[in-house]
Amino acid sequence: MTVTPPGPPPADPIIRTDALTKRYGETTAVDRLSLSINRAEVFGLLGPNGAGKTTTILMLLGLSEPSDGRAEVDGLDPARDPMNVKARVGYLPDDVGFYDDMSARENLRYTAALNRLPRAAADERIEMLLDEVGLPDAIDQRVSTFSRGMRQRLGLADALVKSPSILILDEPTVNIDPEGVRELLGLVGRLRSEQGVTVLLSSHLLHQVEQVCDRIGIFVRGRLVAAGSVADLAAGLSDRWTFAVAVTGMDDVGATLLGVPGVHRVEPVDGRWRVVAKEDVRAGIQDAVVARGGSFTHLSRESADLDAIYHRYFRGGLDDGDGD
Repeated sequence: MTVTPPGPPPADPIIRTDALTKRYGETTAVDRLSLSINRAEVFGLLGPNGAGKTTTILMLLGLSEPSDGRAEVDGLDPARDPMNVKARVGYLPDDVGFYDDMSARENLRYTAALNRLPRAAADERIEMLLDEVGLPDAIDQRVSTFSRGMRQRLGLADALVKSPSILILDEPTVNIDPEGVRELLGLVGRLRSEQGVTVLLSSHLLHQVEQVCDRIGIFVRGRLVAAGSVADLAAGLSDRWTFAVAVTGMDDVGATLLGVPGVHRVEPVDGRWRVVAKEDVRAGIQDAVVARGGSFTHLSRESADLDAIYHRYFRGGLDDGDGD
């Protein structure tokens, strides 16, 4: 299921960074990051492992001090006022920790008590949240028996117990089944549209980010190299002429398509050929196929999607490290 964003909200920044930098010795993990995220916006921080996404999140939460520059979260400096920032922000890390000998309900009650929520109100909210994240039948089950996916779902409920105005999710769909991913992204969309929650979603999974985010920031080796909506980013591509082609009656389709003037990449995708060109080459494709005795079963232009955008910035592949 695709969760269609309602369009970008009016500019009302709730998270800002100005030349935010983090160095570890000679290594720069985050390099002069300047970013603005609006209230009630779902913003996707997209990049491979090791790009600096988690380091950025830790600075926004006040869990790591910047080497240079500054951040502001809902008007607060996380480095100077981390407790008040944490009161406003729900955080789901990529590896959630719980008390394994306690049940899901007991773990969330503990979080609610830390946030000084009245017991009756907390119990009502806990039951609602566990239903929302798909764990109603495991509410009194010990967390030691939970799978990684169940722990991730419980982590999302834990981040939402205090009704935060900002939610930060670090690789939230890791090890969750496809139905769970669909439900989680749907919940993110509802939090934004129904409750006005601002969501920062960090991920390397481009299609999930594309489904739910209003805007996307592409992170490469500690630097933000592009930011905007998918349409905005696609407009900047030099190779945004992409076509889907299906042909019968000939064997050398790939080579024939690659030989069309203006075409610079051809690849098989789901039983068709994906043709990427510098310009509109449909006439050339038609002439080349007909000349080889082939017949079209499909020929259409595709809009530039996040896949094309992602590869524009990550030509060396998606995995350039093991951590953030």
